[in-house]
Amino acid sequence: MKPLGMFPRFALRPATVLAVLAFAGLAAFAACDGPQAAPLEAIAGTDGSLQHASHGKGASLGREVSVWLAELRATTAPFHRLDAARAAGWNEQITGCLELPGTGGMGYHYGNIGLIDGTPEALAPELLVYAPQRNGRLQLVAVEYIVPFDAWTDVDPPSLHGIDFHRNEDFGLWVLHAWIWKHNPTGIFMDWNPTVSCPGA
Repeated sequence: MKPLGMFPRFALRPATVLAVLAFAGLAAFAACDGPQAAPLEAIAGTDGSLQHASHGKGASLGREVSVWLAELRATTAPFHRLDAARAAGWNEQITGCLELPGTGGMGYHYGNIGLIDGTPEALAPELLVYAPQRNGRLQLVAVEYIVPFDAWTDVDPPSLHGIDFHRNEDFGLWVLHAWIWKHNPTGIFMDWNPTVSCPGA
């Protein structure tokens, strides 16, 4: 595993943390009362197979991916409360609330630095993604897998269960989102979700 110093974009300086807290407000970091997401069937086809917009409208990804995402939901269910996620290792705020005007949002990314080792694991995402709610609380909506460019030497991109990561040039990462706790109309593995927005954006 690479030490934290090898990932300068992810290292949080104290001044940065204070600035984020001042901007977002302490209320935004309160834990959710519990899951407020659609059931798995709401993001799946009637046969239980999940859909992905980049495979064409209505194109099935198959049972293997459906099983993986169901297991991923079970694994991350305890982390609807942000304090539980922090206690389990996802205790680094990687980003503020991310939104791309006209496209959608992501939310806040919390990372488990110990997992950023260049080897994606299907049930151990490096990042948990929380969207802000109107009451100021954060809702777990997605996970994100990341692999630093310099940690991946294979000619093919990283992948999980046949789903390829894609490049994020801004952060120097291979990335893959999975919107397992909130429906994403554009596709479960797409980066931006048009139903997510950031306060003040």
